[in-house]
Amino acid sequence: MLFAGTSSFAQKKLSRKERKAQETEAKTTRYYIEGEKYLVLGELDKSYFYLQKALEFSPEEPAISYKIAEVLLRGNKPEKALPYAEKAANLDIENKYYALMVAEINTNLNQPLKAAAILEKLTADGENNQQYNLDLASIYLNAGEYDKALIVLDRAESYFGIMEPITRQKQRIYLGKNNLEKAIEEGERLIDAKSGNPDYVLSLVEILYNNNRIDQALDLVLGEIEKFPNQPELHMAAYTLHKEKGQRNESENSIITAFSSPDLNPEIASKSFSSIVDEMQTSERDSLLDKLERLMIQNHPQEASVFEAIGKRRLKEGQKDEGIELYKKSLVINPKNQELLEQVITNSFGENADFNELEKFTIMAVDEFPEKPEFWFYDGVIKNAQKKDSSAVISLEKAVELNAGKNLGLDQATYGALGNAFYNLKETDKSFKYFDKAVELNPNDEQVLNNYAYFLSLEKKDLEKAKKMSEKVVRRFPNNGTFLDTYAWVLFQTGDYQGAKKYMDLAMEHELEPSGVMLEHYGDILYHLGQKSEAISYWKKAEKSPEASEKLPQKIKEGKYHE
Repeated sequence: MLFAGTSSFAQKKLSRKERKAQETEAKTTRYYIEGEKYLVLGELDKSYFYLQKALEFSPEEPAISYKIAEVLLRGNKPEKALPYAEKAANLDIENKYYALMVAEINTNLNQPLKAAAILEKLTADGENNQQYNLDLASIYLNAGEYDKALIVLDRAESYFGIMEPITRQKQRIYLGKNNLEKAIEEGERLIDAKSGNPDYVLSLVEILYNNNRIDQALDLVLGEIEKFPNQPELHMAAYTLHKEKGQRNESENSIITAFSSPDLNPEIASKSFSSIVDEMQTSERDSLLDKLERLMIQNHPQEASVFEAIGKRRLKEGQKDEGIELYKKSLVINPKNQELLEQVITNSFGENADFNELEKFTIMAVDEFPEKPEFWFYDGVIKNAQKKDSSAVISLEKAVELNAGKNLGLDQATYGALGNAFYNLKETDKSFKYFDKAVELNPNDEQVLNNYAYFLSLEKKDLEKAKKMSEKVVRRFPNNGTFLDTYAWVLFQTGDYQGAKKYMDLAMEHELEPSGVMLEHYGDILYHLGQKSEAISYWKKAEKSPEASEKLPQKIKEGKYHE
């Protein structure tokens, strides 16, 4: 017997044969223990080596063959494991674990019926092994032996009693055999045996609904509601079924009853509410939504899904600001909502955007979804808008790295943003390199063309290139004051002061409140056209703006242009 102890105080002198047997057993034990140790450590090759050494000394010891089979099975070598497992099972026919390993290996080798034969023998061996009927049923199901599976499941049910897993398996078989009545009968037996569990009712309702047994499903639900009126899940099912039958009053009463219960899962409530929001707008729908909204807020005042559902309604109704604020509340509670984060970020850009507030959500987005390049792009753009250009570059470069050229539109937009950030950092070579890459990917991006042309004009570099890009933009957008201002400034830098004034006049016409930059530019142009007093007048108008240049006070004081 493997690992049997021997007394060191034995008085009897051992024969040579007995000493040899003791030595063999000691070596077997030592190698076996080493093999087990390395198996625990996950070093399968070493474990296999020592177990094989143990087997050399004790080839008829089933535990060693079993362990070798286990090592090979863990190493994903079921073909090699099978002979060892079979040897162990044959050497010790009473050990069920050896038999179970043979069954497992046969299943892995896609020989389910061989595995089934072993489990059949085990389960026929008395009450101790009845739990293996469920495994046996699964094997028969996977092998397509549905009638045998039903026999085994009935056997398991007689041992365990009516249980949900057994019922579900039997229903799947009956539905696969197109025996709807038997599947329904199994569901009814489960409901009767486990009275008061709405999940079992809803499971049968789903089967009935999917098989166009709407009336039968509704009768079942209403009967259960009569017995258990405080189960909101049943009222939600009644809502759906009444609605399917066109019974509007009954369906609305059912959903209001369900929403009135604080026990209704808020996720279910929110999804149902959102589904109604997607329906065609009518006064009746709006009235129902008003009631449901009040009940959701009353029963689930701090649920992320509730804020999301109500926010969706506000957006559908054109109340964008209120909708986005509700989405933000949802994200504060549950930030792991990728779609909602994207909606909040993309819908918060604009002339009056609160970039400090918005940055909270771009940071949240990259924290929760660090593999999404779009969120790094948004974070970079927001930081760029806040003059946090060093941080913007980090986020934008991360967007490029993660995108890896998969979305060329994203790459193009990111290159343009990097151009802006590097220019603000006074790294003009890098800035213009990224602008070139952005223009190469999309030669018609008006923002990139405008910014690139403007920065080139400020550096008095490649002015003909700047002029072509800016001219292209104003041809497409002849009423955009910002674009007209850029073109005017490019012309100014080329020395075309009359042309610059012409386009600056147009820019001023199209801006209700011209920026300080535009006012100062206009003064510079007028100065070069000899209109000194008018120039000083515009410089003074620009003086109040934070956008004015550092040279502006000197221009006003001396009454002359300074670069």
